[in-house]
Amino acid sequence: MLMDKKVSNFLEELASNAPTPGGGSVAALAGALGAALVSMVANLTIGKKKYEEVEGDIKRILSSSEKLRYELSQLIEEDVKVFNNFMATYKLPQETEEEKRIKAETIQKSLIEAARVPLQVAYKCLDILNLAREIAEKGNVNVVSDAGVAALMAEAALESAILNVKINLKMIKEEKIKEELSSSLKELLAKKRGQKEKILEIVEGKLK
Repeated sequence: MLMDKKVSNFLEELASNAPTPGGGSVAALAGALGAALVSMVANLTIGKKKYEEVEGDIKRILSSSEKLRYELSQLIEEDVKVFNNFMATYKLPQETEEEKRIKAETIQKSLIEAARVPLQVAYKCLDILNLAREIAEKGNVNVVSDAGVAALMAEAALESAILNVKINLKMIKEEKIKEELSSSLKELLAKKRGQKEKILEIVEGKLK
């Protein structure tokens, strides 16, 4: 399990000539790091007298960020799994017409799975951006810079995940699925537009 490895070992594997882990896992990891930073700011806010009035909101944010951190951690592994499954499809036999048909269908199914995992990552990172904005507004001002870093990590992860959807999208042949995935990407880009900038504006304002 990648999540059980030391950071140094993960980086060694990432830098090697092995195809996994790759960009998809890095996107999920970056998102999980963003979620963890939101949780950190929340944990450093809860129990502070100055923030009593917003403690209920902060606890809700913490519950959401921890759920996202767990889910994104799982998606690090899932990305490796679906990519390895995709690579395995190319080893299927193709001697007969029936085998060729089965192989082609299996490749397409694997491509769709490989596109849907980073799409999940991207949507979860959008949720982290929303949480980062709220924690920047309501959280402990002494760690507001960490809310900013959470936003930066979440957007980088979202954009990275979108690239991983696109590289699979171009090889998918089923038009209905391609339209569905393309529509989701447009929705993500529209919803995240300006989010990071707004969060950093809040953070910078509290750093003065």
